[in-house]
Amino acid sequence: MKGLRILLVILVLAGATLAVRRYEPYFWAFCALVLLVLFQPEVRRGLGQVSRLFQGVLGSGRQEAGHVIDDVVEAAHSLAAKRIGALIVLERSVGLGHYAELGVPLDALVSTDLLESLFHPYAPLHDGAAVIQGLRVVAAGCFLPLSRNPELGRELGTRHRAALGLSEETDAVVVVVSEETGRISLAVGGKMEAPLDRGVLRERLTDLWAGGQAPVRGSFLDALVRRWGTAKKA
Repeated sequence: MKGLRILLVILVLAGATLAVRRYEPYFWAFCALVLLVLFQPEVRRGLGQVSRLFQGVLGSGRQEAGHVIDDVVEAAHSLAAKRIGALIVLERSVGLGHYAELGVPLDALVSTDLLESLFHPYAPLHDGAAVIQGLRVVAAGCFLPLSRNPELGRELGTRHRAALGLSEETDAVVVVVSEETGRISLAVGGKMEAPLDRGVLRERLTDLWAGGQAPVRGSFLDALVRRWGTAKKA
């Protein structure tokens, strides 16, 4: 009798194995569905935690662009206060790879300290422009095309003419700091807006660059590093 029971169990297991093999896709789908139903609260709670983690680390594209704008604004005003000239280019929909190739490649996360160091009078790249693509400074010491507008006044220096020249050929937004006057200007669409204080500069960059026209590029690690740096400053 005992041997018969064992034989029956073996036959049942063999039949179940054959059924699983025959209907394997449906079997595993059924198992997954059962697990989801049984552990629905835990699954929902786990997905919520993962979602909050990614939102907290990566943030939205607009938030990350806002961090870049804050760094650019702070760097521009710090340089202006010291009468240090600067030329900061923010790429929009038209790629600036050609101009970036004319400078020195950096591929560094945007920060106020980095921008200030690039334009220090004794820095080797201070005469050129820094090009920002998304969350990163891709190159510095870049040479830009000078404006050919014959109506420009003689008071405009090389930096301002270069900013206007690039804005005439592309849709880039260019921040200019004058070393002579400490005045901050913004070139876009072949026109120069000046002078700009801290609030106006941030507002204009937000409208022009963070308002959906900026290509938000950057890896998970970029966002994590920026968040970590922000937390350390706080």
